[in-house]
Amino acid sequence: MEVPAELLNDIDKHVGEDGKFVNRSEAIRASVRKTLDVLDDIDERQGRLDDDQ
Repeated sequence: MEVPAELLNDIDKHVGEDGKFVNRSEAIRASVRKTLDVLDDIDERQGRLDDDQ
């Protein structure tokens, strides 16, 4: 997956000893997970989620 340098630079601000994340991969995974959770919440409110999900 290609990620624009601008986004990577923003992510890197949150990585390292003084950051919230240990490494860039962890930061990207957390961001994707949070985005998917938000999308699930929206889908649930709109009645678009199956009971199996």
